[in-house]
Parts: sequence; C-alpha cells; structure tokens
Amino acid sequence: MPDRAAHESEAVERLFESTLASVERVEEIVGGLAERAGFDEDDLMKIGIAVREAMVNAVVHGNRYSANKKVRVSVVKNSERLTVRVADEGEGFDFEGLPDPLAPENLLKSSGRGIFLIRSFMDEFEMRRLEPGGTELVLIKYKSK
Repeated sequence: MPDRAAHESEAVERLFESTLASVERVEEIVGGLAERAGFDEDDLMKIGIAVREAMVNAVVHGNRYSANKKVRVSVVKNSERLTVRVADEGEGFDFEGLPDPLAPENLLKSSGRGIFLIRSFMDEFEMRRLEPGGTELVLIKYKSK
C-alpha cells in the first residue's frame, strides 16, 4: 500500500525569534515534513544541513540576534518536491561579493561555507532582497523517482 502522506500536500508558515533555539526548531519542523514526503536518509541529512545553514545565516548574519527582528519560514511539500523559504529582516548583503570558500585563503576559516553547502545539497537555490529590507533564501529539493 503506497504511503498517502508522501503524496499529500502540506504547508507550514511561521515567524521565529532570532535565536539559535529557533534554528533547532525549524530544522525539526522541516525534517518532519521531508520525512513525511518520503525523502530517503541521505536527502534528509542534506535538507537538514541546508536548512540549518539558512537559519543560522538569517539569525546570526541577517537579524544579528535582534529581539526586534523575526525570521519567516515557509515550507511546502507535495508529491514532487520540498520548498523551504527562509526570510530575515536584516540589512541584506552583496550576493556577488561572497568569498569562495574553496579558495586557499578561505579553507581554514571557521565560517563562510553556508551558502556553498546549501547550493551543494539542494536541487535549486535562490537568494533575493526583500523590500524594505531583508533577504529571502529559497531552497528546493526534488524527490527521486
């Protein structure tokens, strides 16, 4: 009998505080949706890391832990894919100016790999500036046929 939960659409949208506890909570929520969608263990791990990186970027770099700023998370799963949107209320940044984490001078740095990991682990990735401020990351993972 096919798993009906994997074929049903499901969506969650919430606002989160700019804390590391929110990072954990979002990772749990997205992981649950991805599991119900029928992603395998390998993809669940990749989705978890990508979502964690997106949330850390929003909380730490975007909102700078500000109690006055929230992170909006939207997750939609259907029979074909999982789409995660993470939006902060920060000042934004220069997308083109991101350093290459694989460049020799950056290999030993303790940060700067988040966007690289997200791009590596998700099937589609988009960054866009929000008005009046903030950045939204869109992460998409397709289910294997």
